[in-house]
Amino acid sequence: MTTPGEDGVRIPVRRVRLEDAAAIAAIYAPIVRETATSFEAEPPDAAEMERRIRRTADHLPWLVGVRVSESGEEDVIGYAFATPYRSRAAYRWSVEVSVYVDESARGRGIARSLYSRLHALLRDQGYRITYAVITLPNPASVRLHEALDYRQIGVFRCAGYKLAAWHDVLWMRREIAPLVDEPGEPVPLGRLDPAAIDAVLG
Repeated sequence: MTTPGEDGVRIPVRRVRLEDAAAIAAIYAPIVRETATSFEAEPPDAAEMERRIRRTADHLPWLVGVRVSESGEEDVIGYAFATPYRSRAAYRWSVEVSVYVDESARGRGIARSLYSRLHALLRDQGYRITYAVITLPNPASVRLHEALDYRQIGVFRCAGYKLAAWHDVLWMRREIAPLVDEPGEPVPLGRLDPAAIDAVLG
């Protein structure tokens, strides 16, 4: 479960647990309160974050990166997840992905480590396309996605109003598997072989 970050730091990555909800909410809260990175107005509490995990974690991946103390205690320092892109049937091979890292742990390759494993699991499930939605300006996020072979496909001008300003939103896209004719149906994460999931997570 331990994977190397860009700077050589060993980063344990695992599937989310419901008890991670409070730590995930704590990572996300300042992003909601202090930035336009998220267009939510109020930070979701731990109970709401648990509900979000419950809704999708059996079908689509939620992953966490953790820091392990000398005593073996885990501290969640980042998370990544996928959600359905849209509900109509023809979209079912596409998902939207997001990654967030605690401010104290940024710049260590954690986001990239989480994303690479998220993409691998989605590919194993049979998904073909991932989308990322980025409030501008956010050069660090754009660089991360470009490094992972995302391509810019469009900007929605003044798409949201938050913190006394209008904000543009960039859409980026990556094909994580070939766009073949008659693609197989995506399968829920819970139907993948647990050993295959463990192999992806390292």
